[in-house]
Amino acid sequence: MTCLKKLLSILLLGTAITACGGDNNSASGQFEIVDNAGTIEQVDPRFAALIPGDVNIQKLAEGFMFTEGPVWDRRNNQLYFSDVRGNAIYSWSEANGAAPFIQPVYEEESAHPSVGSNGLTLDSEGRLILMEHGYRRVSRLETDGSRTSLVDNYREMRLNSPNDVAWHSNGWMYFTDPSYGLEGLEDDPARELDYNGIYRLSPDGEIQLLERNQTRPNGIAFSADEQTLYVANSDANNKVWYAYSVLHGIIGNPRVFYDVNDQTATGAADGMKVDVNGNIFATGPGGVWVFDTEGTHLGTIKPDEVPANVAWGDDGSTLYMTARTGLYRVRLNTSGEIP
Repeated sequence: MTCLKKLLSILLLGTAITACGGDNNSASGQFEIVDNAGTIEQVDPRFAALIPGDVNIQKLAEGFMFTEGPVWDRRNNQLYFSDVRGNAIYSWSEANGAAPFIQPVYEEESAHPSVGSNGLTLDSEGRLILMEHGYRRVSRLETDGSRTSLVDNYREMRLNSPNDVAWHSNGWMYFTDPSYGLEGLEDDPARELDYNGIYRLSPDGEIQLLERNQTRPNGIAFSADEQTLYVANSDANNKVWYAYSVLHGIIGNPRVFYDVNDQTATGAADGMKVDVNGNIFATGPGGVWVFDTEGTHLGTIKPDEVPANVAWGDDGSTLYMTARTGLYRVRLNTSGEIP
């Protein structure tokens, strides 16, 4: 199949899936972009070098239930993001605004609201990779619209609910597996693992457990030199970002990178990305916290709603932010890699 045919099949797929996904389309369609939809807080003078003088946080779409997991598709020049509680994946582009791409993600009955996908990424062939709560798996969207399960268990015990994801340059996929997709969380009777893990998955499908001692691992990202893995712990009782040393793909030497337990603003340590210079853009209480490689808080980007995850998009210098019921972006004087 040619690349053009693959692209057309994916685009047609989005339409077909949406057509049978119900009438929850209040968040789709054109939306008049809102300028100045947030503020910037500088903590360290070095933050000014990252922020344009005419910085403008823009609101791009609204009407969702809880947005998460954005990823930029440079082949199709659009963003994908999850509405975890809306049980849908949306696309957004400058030309078409927001539109349902997969709806529903989870096709079975459930009383639990958070059964959709969470983190999203793209593989080397441009195929969408989903961290699925309801089906408790990591899956890949194929060009015919089907989804292939890449992993759904560890040692024959079902995963909790894969949450967020990061690629290593060697092709291994690293992901977190807290219990947010289970109605009873850690006490849910359907839970089979007695911990919330951090894993890596090889290109051949081999899964390895890397860490089981974080209470609720969530956002995950590699440093620019891949010698450090940052993992957010979203436990309300232990809101921190951890840093792990990486050697031959294995993580060790865990240490607290930054602690926000003293913060009273809404939000916990959550999704993050790293720029080409190693600065960390991490969603946390009240906004996107920006740190240098030493863990110094440089400043905070504060959209009008509290963000849960971010992604680099466009030419790599636009930071897209999924924030509660909305989608936001801000253009910066730095950039990050797009999968």
